[in-house]
Amino acid sequence: MSDSEIHQQLQIALESFKEPESGRAISKTGQVGDWTVADGVAGCRLSLTSMMQPIAQETADALRDHLLANVSGTKGVNVRLDITYRPAPTIGQIGLKAKSVIAVAAGKGGVGKSTLAASIAIVLGRMGAKVGLMDADVYGPSIPHLLGLDGRPEIVDGKIQPIRSGEMPVMSMGFLVGKDQAVVWRGPMLHGSITQFLRDTAWGELDYLIIDMPPGTGDVALTLSQLLPLSGVVIVCTPQEVALLDAGKAISMFDKTKVPVLGVVENMSGFTDPESGRTFDIFGKGGARNKAEELGVPFLGEVPIQIPLRSESDAGRLSDVLLNTNISKPFEDICRGLVRSLARQIANRPKVSAPLPIL
Repeated sequence: MSDSEIHQQLQIALESFKEPESGRAISKTGQVGDWTVADGVAGCRLSLTSMMQPIAQETADALRDHLLANVSGTKGVNVRLDITYRPAPTIGQIGLKAKSVIAVAAGKGGVGKSTLAASIAIVLGRMGAKVGLMDADVYGPSIPHLLGLDGRPEIVDGKIQPIRSGEMPVMSMGFLVGKDQAVVWRGPMLHGSITQFLRDTAWGELDYLIIDMPPGTGDVALTLSQLLPLSGVVIVCTPQEVALLDAGKAISMFDKTKVPVLGVVENMSGFTDPESGRTFDIFGKGGARNKAEELGVPFLGEVPIQIPLRSESDAGRLSDVLLNTNISKPFEDICRGLVRSLARQIANRPKVSAPLPIL
C-alpha cells in the first residue's frame, strides 16, 4: 500500500474512534491534523481539551493502537499531543458555565470525604483542567480549613467573588460564618444558600465543578438534582462493613434521583509504618472494591492512611502536601479513573448533530 493510500485509510479509521469529551467520532471534531506519512510511518497531532487532559496520554496511546489495528500496511503511528479550547456550556437554569458538575458524597461522616473532594479538585487542576470547588457541607464546612483559606468574599457587579486557592475558585459557608458559629437552618434556607452559591458566584468557565456534599442522604442532594444536571457522584467510604452499608444507601439515593455514580473510592485503605515498612489494614481492606462490584459501579481506587496528609491538612496545607508525588499518586489514579468513567458515560449518551465549537 502506498503512503497516499495509507493516509486515506487513516482518515477513514478516525470515523470509528470517539473523542472522549463529546463522545463523537473524532473525524467530525477537527482534533486530529498535521498528518505526515513517509515509508509507511504516519504522524499526526491530537488536540484534546483541558477537560480531558488527565487522560490525554492514554487517549493518544489508544488512538495510535486504533489506527495501527485498522490500517494495514502502517508500520508505525506517532501521535503528538496538543491542547485546544472548547467553551463551557451554560447548564441548568442558574447560569453556571461548567462542562461537568461532580458531587463527592459519603453515606456517613468521618470517612475523609472533604479531604478527598479537595484533593480531587487540586489534582485535576494540576493535571491541566479548569476546576472550581464548592463546599456544600453547610453545617460542617471544612474546605477553608483544609486549604488554609480565610476572608469574606466580596460582591462585584452582583456576583460573589470566590476565594482562590492558587487559580482555583472556592466557595464555602465557612467564609461567611465564624469558625465557632453554628449554622442552624431549616430546609428552605439550606436550599437558598446552595442556589446562591451556584447561581451568584463568579465561577468563570469550568471544566469541573467539584461539590463537597454533606454526609448522609439529606436535602442537599435533592436540591442539587433540582437545580442542575449533575454529571455524576463519587462515593467515598472506608473498608469496614458499617461504612459500606451506608455507602450502599448513598448509592441508592443517587440512583433514585437519576444521578450517575461515577465510582467508589476506598479511603483509609491500610497504613504502612514508615519505620518498619509493615502494612496494617486498620479498617480492613478491599471492602469498597467488593461493594462496587456487587452494585455494578466503577471502583476508582484506594487512598492509604498517610501521616503527612493528615497533619498537613490539619495545618491548612493540603495543597502543599499534594506536591509530594508519593502522596499525590493515589489521587492522580483516582482522577484518571474519574475522567475515564465520565468519558464512558458521555460515550453512551444519545448523539446530537449540532457542531462542537473548537476555538
